[in-house]
Amino acid sequence: MPQQRPEAPGTPADLQAFAVRLRRMNGEINRLVHAFAGDQGLHPTDVQALAAILDADGPMTPKRLREHLGLTSGAVTACVDRLERAGHIRRVRESADRRVVHLYYAADARSVARTYFRPLADATRAARARFTEEELSVALRFLTAMGEELSGITPPGR
Repeated sequence: MPQQRPEAPGTPADLQAFAVRLRRMNGEINRLVHAFAGDQGLHPTDVQALAAILDADGPMTPKRLREHLGLTSGAVTACVDRLERAGHIRRVRESADRRVVHLYYAADARSVARTYFRPLADATRAARARFTEEELSVALRFLTAMGEELSGITPPGR
């Protein structure tokens, strides 16, 4: 078995350094998400649902949303009901098959979210300006790979 090199603290190979910085970044984003949820009268899971609807490749359905969030169908129905009542999404029945429902982020709500999260976009722009295109390409590849790795993890007991 090949011997692995010890990771020097604070170097790019230091797993602990990556873990700490990813947790800190996640914590800061969660702080903003929770504040947005509170200001909008939503649950943080509702904001995760909004992000999933916004980021979906093609129309989001309640079933896909349930799978993405790992919730029960009843919990997703309650979430979608809250988001629709609050004006953040709209449900559209498919004309070919009226049983199929697509979820869309409402234009007015998108504007509210864009305004609220503008400081996050500005911070992202400022941080990106500190790196070359090549460095950003590597960072994006890393974040993509992390997302792929994390999406394959099933929490214990599920």
